[in-house]
Amino acid sequence: MLRNSEFRLFAIVFALITAVAMMLGFAINMAAGILVSAAAAAFGTAFFTFTKSRYQSLARIADQIDQVLHNADNLYIGEADEGELSILHSEITKMTLRIREQNDALKKEKEHLADALADIAHQLRTPLTSVNLILSLLAKNSDKNERQAFLREAEELLLQMDWLLTSLLKLSRLDAGIVVFQSEPIDVNNLIGAALRPLLIPIELHNIDVQVDAPEGLMIAGDSAWLSEALQNILKNCMESIDRIERIDSTGANGKIEIHCRDNPLFTEITIHDSGAGFDPVDLPCLFERFYRGKNQNATGYGIGLALCKMIITRQSGTITAKNHPQGGAIFALRFSK
Repeated sequence: MLRNSEFRLFAIVFALITAVAMMLGFAINMAAGILVSAAAAAFGTAFFTFTKSRYQSLARIADQIDQVLHNADNLYIGEADEGELSILHSEITKMTLRIREQNDALKKEKEHLADALADIAHQLRTPLTSVNLILSLLAKNSDKNERQAFLREAEELLLQMDWLLTSLLKLSRLDAGIVVFQSEPIDVNNLIGAALRPLLIPIELHNIDVQVDAPEGLMIAGDSAWLSEALQNILKNCMESIDRIERIDSTGANGKIEIHCRDNPLFTEITIHDSGAGFDPVDLPCLFERFYRGKNQNATGYGIGLALCKMIITRQSGTITAKNHPQGGAIFALRFSK
C-alpha cells in the first residue's frame, strides 16, 4: 500500500492538515485540541483500514489475473461487495471467459490444422505414388500405344495435384483475409456462361445436356471472377455425380444439368439441379465442411471444392444450400440478397 505514490502523498497531506488542526484546537482550548486529535485518529484509522481492505482485494484480483495469464484451469473470480470493485470483478470475469473461449478455439483450430495437413499430405502422396509408378512403367515399356496411355494418365494426375494445390492456396488466402472481393453489377447469364466455358469439352465428352433458364438482364452484385469459380466447382461436383451414376446405370441415358434463376424483391436465386446419384442423407449436414469426403469410402474428390464455394459465396453476402431433389439427383441453391 505504501508503494503507491498517491497514498504516500495523501498520508503526507493528511498528516500536515491534522497537525495544523491540532495546533489550532489546542490554541483554542484543551477540549478542542483533544476532540480534533480524536477525530483525526478515528478518521485516519477508518481510512487506513478501508484502504488496506481495498488494496488486499486489488492484490487478489492481480493474483487471479496472473493465474489467468498462466492458463490456470477452473479459475473462479468471486463477487465483490463494493461498487467499483464489483464492476472490475465483472469485467475480469468476462475477460477470463473470453480468453478461455479463445484458447479453446485456438486448440481446436490447431488440431484441425494438424488433421488437415495430414489429410493434404495423404492426398498428395497418392497421386505422386501413382505418377512414380507410371514413370517406372514408361521406362520399361516400349509399346507406343501403352506409353501414350501412361502419359495421359500421368498428365491427369498432375492436373489433379495442380488443382488441389491451387485450391488450397485460395483457401489459405481467404482464411488470411487478404482477398478483397469486388462489388460490381454482374449479368447472371454472363456469369453462368463464364462458369460453363471451361467445362464445355468434358460436358460434351460425357454427353451431359445442360439447360439454362435465366431471364435476360438479371443482375447480381459481387466479384464475377470468384463467383464464376464457385459455380464451376458446383458444376464439377454435378458432373462427377452424373459420372458415378452412369457407371452403375447401363441404360445409356444422357446426364442432365438444369440451371434455373429467379428474382424477387428480397434476393436473386440460382439453382443447379443434376441427374446424378444425389447425396447420402448422412453427408448432407457436412457437405460444405473442409476436407469432408463423405461416409462412402469410394468417394472421389478432396473435400475442398464445396468448402471453397461456400466461403466465396458467404463472404459476398450470399448463401448456398444443397439437398436431394424429390425427382432424383442433387440440387444446389445460391441466394444473393439485395
